[in-house]
Amino acid sequence: MAFIRKRRQEQLQQLYSKERFSLLLLNLEEYYFEQHTANHIVNKTGKDRRKIRGSLKICSKSVIFEPDEISHPIIKIPLRDCIKIEAPEVRERNNPFTGGNPGQISVVSNQAFLTKEQNIIAPFKTERGKREYLFQLDVAGKVEDVVHTLHQLYRASHLDKLGDQAAMITAILQSRLARTSFDKNRFQNVSETLHMECKAEMVTPLVTNPGHVCITDANLYFQPLNGYPKPVVQVMLHSVRRIYKRRHGLLPLGLEVFCTENDLCSDIYLKFYNTQDRDNVYFYVATYLENHITENTAESYMLQWQRGHISNYQYLLHLNNLADRSCNDLSQYPVFPWIIADYSSLELDLTKPETFRDLSKPIGALNKERLERLLARYQEMPEPKFIYGSHYSSPGYVLFYLVRVAPEYMLCLQNGKFDHPDRMFNSIAETWKNCLDGATDFKELIPEFYENDSSFLVNSLKLDLGKTQGGKIVDNVELPPWASDANDFLQKCQAALESQYVSEHLHEWIDLVFGYKQKGNEAIAAQNVFHPLTYEGGVDLDRIMDPNERVALLTQILEFGQTPKQLFTIPHPRWINPNFKSLSRASSRSVSMSESPVSPNEESFEDLTEESITLAWNNMTKLKMEEQHKIHKGAITGIAVPSHSNQSSIFTTSQDSTLKMFSAESKTLQRSISFSNMALSTCLILPGNTTVVCSSWDNNIYFYSIAFGRRQDTLIGHDDAVSKIYWHNNRLYSASWDSTVKVWHCVPSELVGTRKRFELLTEFEHDVSVNTICLNAAHTLLASGTKEGTISIWDVTTASVLHQLACHSGTVFDAAFSPDSRHLLSAGEDGCFKITDVQTGMMISSMASEHPQRCFKWDGNTVLSGSQSGELFVWDIVGGKIVEKIQGHTGAVTCIWMNEQCSSIISGGEDRQLMFWKQQY
Repeated sequence: MAFIRKRRQEQLQQLYSKERFSLLLLNLEEYYFEQHTANHIVNKTGKDRRKIRGSLKICSKSVIFEPDEISHPIIKIPLRDCIKIEAPEVRERNNPFTGGNPGQISVVSNQAFLTKEQNIIAPFKTERGKREYLFQLDVAGKVEDVVHTLHQLYRASHLDKLGDQAAMITAILQSRLARTSFDKNRFQNVSETLHMECKAEMVTPLVTNPGHVCITDANLYFQPLNGYPKPVVQVMLHSVRRIYKRRHGLLPLGLEVFCTENDLCSDIYLKFYNTQDRDNVYFYVATYLENHITENTAESYMLQWQRGHISNYQYLLHLNNLADRSCNDLSQYPVFPWIIADYSSLELDLTKPETFRDLSKPIGALNKERLERLLARYQEMPEPKFIYGSHYSSPGYVLFYLVRVAPEYMLCLQNGKFDHPDRMFNSIAETWKNCLDGATDFKELIPEFYENDSSFLVNSLKLDLGKTQGGKIVDNVELPPWASDANDFLQKCQAALESQYVSEHLHEWIDLVFGYKQKGNEAIAAQNVFHPLTYEGGVDLDRIMDPNERVALLTQILEFGQTPKQLFTIPHPRWINPNFKSLSRASSRSVSMSESPVSPNEESFEDLTEESITLAWNNMTKLKMEEQHKIHKGAITGIAVPSHSNQSSIFTTSQDSTLKMFSAESKTLQRSISFSNMALSTCLILPGNTTVVCSSWDNNIYFYSIAFGRRQDTLIGHDDAVSKIYWHNNRLYSASWDSTVKVWHCVPSELVGTRKRFELLTEFEHDVSVNTICLNAAHTLLASGTKEGTISIWDVTTASVLHQLACHSGTVFDAAFSPDSRHLLSAGEDGCFKITDVQTGMMISSMASEHPQRCFKWDGNTVLSGSQSGELFVWDIVGGKIVEKIQGHTGAVTCIWMNEQCSSIISGGEDRQLMFWKQQY
């Protein structure tokens, strides 16, 4: 995990610099202000008078002396325990026998803590009793300023209320920041242009470091007020890959910057003093990134996960990131689920459902008896009610797991002490059992359980973590019988997380933690209710005027744990099995959404055809226009080609009211037919290749016999223009501006002389004009798009609406289901592509373009679209980006035809041109 890796880097840096001091020696919410080279004078009046060389650190709640020699411990003197702080030189300037030498500072205290003797990480030792600590600064002239600062901080530490203490320390800090500014000499290049400078704090786990932020046209800088751990932290803008606004301390003040794509540990995490500064810095960085980086949403990551482009682990990492979880903030550390429920078997069987935890329930609901007790208490509880009195993620729980690699963090959190040995992370099985049975233990896991670094399970630092009541020394974590060692344990945890069972049920856990079961009535129904203070918006700190109440409340929230930001408000779609057998374009059979998966070892003609189709789609960026013909006097609205092998005859409709037949072989116009004086909107060819069906703005649908060269029949079916038609299995589907979609009985052989040749079977009513329709591969679902941007998904078998979604802010130009029927892609007048999960109706991706896309073809991953600008675009729909732009028409592309092999493409446009495209292999 990045947290462990970063901690190791810090340890290496300290080892290299021989520095033992760390901000983790400070108390929570304490600041490190300045340091001075000094001597600690021991036995100042005795024969053993010694000077210990080191540095004196002035902090907001303590004085810390770090000796240069590691054999001496670091001394931490809390200001709240101090009795007196003075400069002996001032007190007895003329009496050298009482220690009144220049540059000396005397600190008299009732208590001090000693730590890191011989650089060994261990619980703090306490020196109790009244004692004077005498320090001599190298620069005597600094004494008066240092003593003045210490007196200010001393007064703050002795205020009765925490809120008053915090307010005074904040005032001192802001005064220091106001007297300083960013050193422009630290710019990497003298030609850099300054955009803005402001005050902020750099956030690392449990501590923050105040200083100045500066952003230029090339770099983001942070200069710590104290120069620690280095004078300037620099992040080059061209290396930034992701940037997130963060909720820090329940307030919108955080900003986290990543120079990596798939890591949870950022390059810098900043907390600003006001939201405006945060947003301004975000604006400058985001503006720089605008043309370089595609911003991903929870929905876009969901699409990538559904289609197998990212793993379960990667998806959970991204969701944590988007939900404000950061490894720099232990109160919002990334949360991962317990997956395995079997910690007693000799072998781990990932094919058995009972091996796994029920992911549809929160940890607290897995034990029925415990849940009944909790629900009984819940019923009797006054408002606000909660089922669980503790959270599934908190700083204490994170460090419970990580104490062996991050002992200093545990000491910082627990005032210099490790937890009681019996409460330590001693055994995987015991921890799981306590999560099932414990009255107040509902914790989930952290990402480290699904990664490759097993050091958090091994006491490689040889920490003295004590003995349990049973006399057992706390050392390495005890592993389940099925794990041969710590690395094997993690490998099997990874395998479990990526198993088919978990993939098929992970959406249930996401619903609880990040989704619609996180809050409200759905959370109550799922027994997933925590204390109100854990939820975003549970308390408005800005409205709490009493500083003492504010500090107490904030401390409680940060230590108790926080629920992630809610990412989804409707049920999360299921994972799509990558072995799912989707409809082959070379096959005439239908595949339902519930069809059984096909063994990956099975091979058939259809599979080979699908491979060739995939190859064709992969080469979609290599389209070349071979020829173009202008055969109409108006915009082309439809293209239909017979399904026989030579495909030489091409039928087109146009706003010039004509149906035309063009020979691709002879390059000549062979027929031109006019049914009325109004525009034709689209056309299709019925099975048998003998009849062309055209829809018209005159409310009618016309049937044209290719063999006899004349109008065969007319269907007067609507009260306004017919906008789109579709045919399958003796059913004709017609969409109209009269706000309906109608389904007609239509058998090609019965078109002439049959009384019931057009029997109305079903009617789908809408509130506004319908502009387009499409059916899924199994022909069980129909999607309709209206002129007001609404998409409706209908169950054809029951004639009922499944979802009605406000997708676009203008006319829906085109829509199509993915081959596996899981997703619906739509293009609108608003210039957006929208992807909808068919099962849940959730909008899972949105991609904007400069110009609206009027029509498209897609295979579920890649899209070929025709733009209002006349260009053809190739999109990576999962990556959410345009991968190729191809010059084509001089007006909008209005229709696209593609053959079954996806190798031959024809486009029609408002420029009246018919263009023929081929892929270049």
